[in-house]
Amino acid sequence: MRPDFGTDGRLPSALSMGTADVAFHLATGGNPVPLAFTFGFEGRAPTLDSVRARVAERVHHVPALRYRIARDRRKFRRVDRIAVDRHVHEAWLPEDTDGSATSRLMLSRPMSTDDRPPWDVWLVHGPADRHTLVYRTDHTFQDGMGAAYTTRALLGDHPEGGPAPQRPARPTAHGLADALGEVMAAFRAPTPKPAFDGDFTGRVDVCHADTPLARLRAIARAHGGTVTDVYLAALSHAVRTWYLKDTGSAHPPLPVSIPMSVRAPGEEYAPGNRMVTARLLLPCDEESPQRALARVVAGTGRLRESRRRDAMRLLLSASPRALGATVGTRLVRGAFVAGPVSSVNFGTALVHQGVAARRSAVFAGVASGIRCVTTLTSQHDTACLTVVHDEALATADELPDLWLAALLELERP
Repeated sequence: MRPDFGTDGRLPSALSMGTADVAFHLATGGNPVPLAFTFGFEGRAPTLDSVRARVAERVHHVPALRYRIARDRRKFRRVDRIAVDRHVHEAWLPEDTDGSATSRLMLSRPMSTDDRPPWDVWLVHGPADRHTLVYRTDHTFQDGMGAAYTTRALLGDHPEGGPAPQRPARPTAHGLADALGEVMAAFRAPTPKPAFDGDFTGRVDVCHADTPLARLRAIARAHGGTVTDVYLAALSHAVRTWYLKDTGSAHPPLPVSIPMSVRAPGEEYAPGNRMVTARLLLPCDEESPQRALARVVAGTGRLRESRRRDAMRLLLSASPRALGATVGTRLVRGAFVAGPVSSVNFGTALVHQGVAARRSAVFAGVASGIRCVTTLTSQHDTACLTVVHDEALATADELPDLWLAALLELERP
């Protein structure tokens, strides 16, 4: 039976790590992979004491925050006492006008590896009248959608307004065949990705670009797609332009990994990664961004119609955990895909102590031979593109501006 995560007194003392959690553990060699959810605010910042008071009030009612990782046993173990002052911190970055310095801090600051639950909260003071609240965790412990639910429950004034959980469905035969083909392909020769293959420094940089969410929705309506389709098509064209500028040649179709939540109703606050992935080829070889969007719409349409999410969920759940985790590491390694391309819709704006966040961004560090991770985070009326890249990709900070330029081209009749 699934443990009941809704009542504080009934939390099990230990939970086995799921297949995706073990895959992260194997892919990173047991090292933490920071996953950060940042919220930018304008106006007077709260005090550190008031943020700690909010966390102390909420933490024992959010099950995911009550567990630590027992890596040697591949389990999550319950922690009954939370020392809030060891989890909630403060920093000052007065020159951080675009949030990138805060993002770099969250990815470079070491994470706790002791017996504490693997999460922290940061109050970061930026330029005058700006501040950022951050919820950070270890990706081995929690996925982006789980972090979204946890952040709202921990820091928000109101619990409602978040993303809807995913109800399981029966996969189609096409979905199962495609998922099996993807697994088999992951054990073949590496896929060429010239813009993203090469050496690693182990150091990362982060850059962002904001745009109105209504803009993405308007382009999606005009072309019969979704906001995610527009995001991916613009990213595809940005990579094409970036690579063409550097080499003078077109980039081949780019294999990327699309994380998909399988967090069902009742699992909103459960620890662990409730997610699967699907591989998609971004049409970086396509000169026209409009034609690139049409190809992306066709590709994601097949994923939805075949219920690939449910097919992959079924395959991994039916496999022994060790085998499923091994498959999972192959599906997201740098030899197979250029990197994850996530899309997270947080829903209504996070309101903390009466003040609504103006933008949000979720992002993670790189691992398993991946040199670049991109995320589109939507909150209320603003969408934020985040690019996390190894410093070996010295000019990857151009991608957000090229992405915005691609949106301009998609808006042209």
